[in-house]
Amino acid sequence: MKEAKKKKKPETSIGVSISALGAFSVYLITGLFLAVGFWVIRNIYFVDLISDPSLTLRLLWIIEFPIVVVIYSLFRRNPEKCSYFRAVGRSIVGLISGALINAFGAVSLGAPIGMQSLPKTIHWSFLMSVFTVVPASAVFGASWTDWHRVFASLKPTGNVEYMILIPAYGAIIGGWFGAWPMPLDWERPWQEWPICVCYGAIGGYIVGQMVSLSLMILLRKHKILKLA
Repeated sequence: MKEAKKKKKPETSIGVSISALGAFSVYLITGLFLAVGFWVIRNIYFVDLISDPSLTLRLLWIIEFPIVVVIYSLFRRNPEKCSYFRAVGRSIVGLISGALINAFGAVSLGAPIGMQSLPKTIHWSFLMSVFTVVPASAVFGASWTDWHRVFASLKPTGNVEYMILIPAYGAIIGGWFGAWPMPLDWERPWQEWPICVCYGAIGGYIVGQMVSLSLMILLRKHKILKLA
């Protein structure tokens, strides 16, 4: 039994590693696509989050989703057993599942559910899923052990898992802080659902990327000092 456990244990941690510089490149590319999304929305469709939040959010997640899948599928667990296209397929499943979870969470916390607000909630949920669930779906698939260890136990191992965990929590925390102005009687258009929440989530996602990159560099220096 002990030998069997020893054989099974390494399989959960087999995957492609990445350096801090590589992680920075990933963040740069995904951030660039997010910026391109905003540029397209502003200069081609002539709208923004305030004037047309539903269209803006839809275009953002449609532009951002493919590049996140293409990149994070490269870091899938057990690549000799899981093909690249299988990782892409489970990313699509993760996108839909994550959108359902985010929508349920938003409605549970008071998001409006009327016919005018429903498209906004749906597309916000898809964008949040791209930030929070899709990278983990591409890398971990249905491995409950990895999901629980990283997101519940907060015990990431390696740079790839820091890239998954911290930006995801950053988006969630940023969205939560972004919701604070909504009930205030300032009567500003950006206070409507889900405008300020979306800005908060994007800001939190970017901050999460910066924090994870800083941790990667610090941990690398710590390992070098230990070896010295």
